[in-house]
Amino acid sequence: MLVEVCANSLTSAIRAMNANADRIELCSELGVGGVTPSAGMLKTVMQAVSIPVHVLVRPRSAHFTYTKDEFKVLQADIDFCLSLGVKGIVSGALTRDNDLDIQKTRELVKQCQGTAFTFHRAFDWLTEPEKDLAVLEDIGVHTVLTSGKHLSAVNALDKLVKWQSKTAITIMAGGGVSADNAQLFKNAGLRAIHLSGSGFENSISVNRKIPMNATKHLAEHHVAYSQLKTIKEVIDAVK
Repeated sequence: MLVEVCANSLTSAIRAMNANADRIELCSELGVGGVTPSAGMLKTVMQAVSIPVHVLVRPRSAHFTYTKDEFKVLQADIDFCLSLGVKGIVSGALTRDNDLDIQKTRELVKQCQGTAFTFHRAFDWLTEPEKDLAVLEDIGVHTVLTSGKHLSAVNALDKLVKWQSKTAITIMAGGGVSADNAQLFKNAGLRAIHLSGSGFENSISVNRKIPMNATKHLAEHHVAYSQLKTIKEVIDAVK
């Protein structure tokens, strides 16, 4: 069974390799489901590890419906990743109704030019996942990362097995995978599991410090953009 580790740093990537993981999915900001890692992280990880690196390419947090500008950034990030020789791209796009955006996803797979492509957990927002599996297979997607539309993949094990029986795509179980339940996925006949295996270190005291996290930016149904009118008003006030 393939074990993929979602690594959010150079340290995490090196530890995944040393633990004999089969491959890494590199990303940043696990707290929002992951976004594209920085150029510096990509370069240092590619230099430091000897196992395959797949990269999550997601230009921001929140939902998976992208504007033209966001999609342009997404495609530029993919080009940069491919130029470094990564072994896979993890991405995807949905419509405003949270249906599969076939056109955008097809463009991304084509851009990868045969490099392994994983459709990420946006799959768990789809209304008709079984129908869309056939579409993704036709497009050329190699892997689907999914929790089976549950918070924990172990609670959707039967569904994941059913989906795997209907497609040549590898159904990779992700979400709540741990040493306590990993064997269940193998025994069920799934081909791959995905976990971060993360724990907290490098703690400091932030007592009496103002918070830097802004909860208004963590909502998944909308995205914050700089407002032309607001910025212009400030500039007019001081110029």
